Amino acid sequence: MTVIRMDADQLRAMVEELTDLLTDTVHSGASIGFLAPLDRAAAVAWWTDRAAALAAGRLAVWVARDETGRVVGTVSLAFPDKPNSRHRAELVKLMVHRDARGQGLGRALLDTAEQAAAEAGITLLHLDTETDSLAERLYRSAGWTPLGAIPDYAASPDGVLRPTTIYFKQVGADALTC
Repeated sequence: MTVIRMDADQLRAMVEELTDLLTDTVHSGASIGFLAPLDRAAAVAWWTDRAAALAAGRLAVWVARDETGRVVGTVSLAFPDKPNSRHRAELVKLMVHRDARGQGLGRALLDTAEQAAAEAGITLLHLDTETDSLAERLYRSAGWTPLGAIPDYAASPDGVLRPTTIYFKQVGADALTC
């Protein structure tokens, strides 16, 4: 697997491949903010809209390709624009294609985002994920701390309201002292 950080032009050039990943992720049951069936045009529009945030520095996106060059995973960090919150970022849209799951790619993408955050001076990461999901097991095993669950926070891809657990992790130099 190869993991690269994208710029806005690269993202625009890869929208179709990223759309394939997004639709596969949603259609395989992952709760990442979309309902199934996910319309391809809506998925293309969603990825296209990310390019502006990427160009403005409000978002960082990494993409993983397998040995054939196919996009099989992605993860992003969303950066706040307020002065009092520039030390933190939200981990968003960690996706692994169903054919590539169980091979450590989710952990590799998570590690990549955490390391990049620390190198950028980010000291606190946070995320939300569906309670009792496979993703939740990944975050717990990677040392993320659960804050608690919010009942009926988001609908799963099949439209059922599910609880969501909020997590945080301190990274960088400050993580060693806290």
